[in-house]
Amino acid sequence: MTEFWLISAPGEKTCQQTWEKLTVATTKNVNLSTNAKFNIPDLKVGTLDVLVGLSDELAKLDAFVEGTVKKVAQYMADVLEDSKDKVQENLLANGVDLVTYITRFQWDMAKYPIKQSLKNISEIIAKGVTQIDNDLKARASAYNSLKGNLQNLERKNAGSLLTRSLAEIVKKDDFVLDSEYLITLLVVVPKLNYNDWVKQYETLTDMIVPRSSNVLSEDQDSYLCNITLFKKVVDEFRQKARENKFMVRDFQYNEEEMRADKEEMNRLSTDKKKQFGPLVRWLKVNFSEAFIAWIHVKALRVFVESVLRYGLPVNFQAMLLQPNKKTMKKLREVLYDLYKHLDSSAAAIIDATMDIPGLNLSQQEYYPYVYYKIDCNLLEFK
Repeated sequence: MTEFWLISAPGEKTCQQTWEKLTVATTKNVNLSTNAKFNIPDLKVGTLDVLVGLSDELAKLDAFVEGTVKKVAQYMADVLEDSKDKVQENLLANGVDLVTYITRFQWDMAKYPIKQSLKNISEIIAKGVTQIDNDLKARASAYNSLKGNLQNLERKNAGSLLTRSLAEIVKKDDFVLDSEYLITLLVVVPKLNYNDWVKQYETLTDMIVPRSSNVLSEDQDSYLCNITLFKKVVDEFRQKARENKFMVRDFQYNEEEMRADKEEMNRLSTDKKKQFGPLVRWLKVNFSEAFIAWIHVKALRVFVESVLRYGLPVNFQAMLLQPNKKTMKKLREVLYDLYKHLDSSAAAIIDATMDIPGLNLSQQEYYPYVYYKIDCNLLEFK
């Protein structure tokens, strides 16, 4: 996905001139960025005190909304499991891909009426996104619980013969049932020791029914065999079997329990399929809502910061830059040259740090122009 730089600079004689200057500077020799005007409507300014306080609140709101956007996107990826290539096509804002939405941003007057104060608009956004965040926690918890229970049952039916459930493998005819004296045991025999088993099993202890052992199943390493013997020698047989590397599984044939397990697995599988469609739809709708809210927060931040920096009357041009990855450093230098006159103290900081190798500029990401990054890399595939 893509990174954008949302910047603003004061209007020259007109805002159009500011836009044209940027376009010329960033495309003169080589295309350093793809640019678009970022349209912010005439919002209510309010008092300076309110703007200063709002600046801090919007920074926190920005981080919170971005976190929620990423959580919804990541959970979409988790829910789609094997279809992770389909995640991006489900992550849309207002029915279009994220790049299109950002580059053609239009303020949503219905959701966020501009007659309201800036503080009220930020509170509407905070309330809506908090609701999405809370709903996501509840829905994720319910779906994860269902998925976890199903995975536990599926795990029981997978793995080696030493550990997996045997209910799906054996059938009633493999056992002597309802006998007062006899019992059928299930034994896991390593393939390397199978010949020893065939030779020895009838003589491991007394009271073993001759020719009672059959191979019921196999995996890569072992065979599952049954054997019928008298109940009174079971403990002795277990010990002798262990000494010869034959593993007796703890298993009692119980049709009711086996049926109940199968029904539970079918129920969980059906419930998961039933919940999947509505959950993905909810994630799509609420990802869009959260992402739209996030870009409106960015717009609010640009507006507030531009008024605080450039003063009244409101006269600035917001611009969206999609930097060319290979020339980001050059783009920064061009922007610095273009706008260093706006803030001499910021220019001094950048002059001092421009050539220090290894310096992490994000620790003091301050420029003479208003700047906010919009990072559309929302997913972390594990």
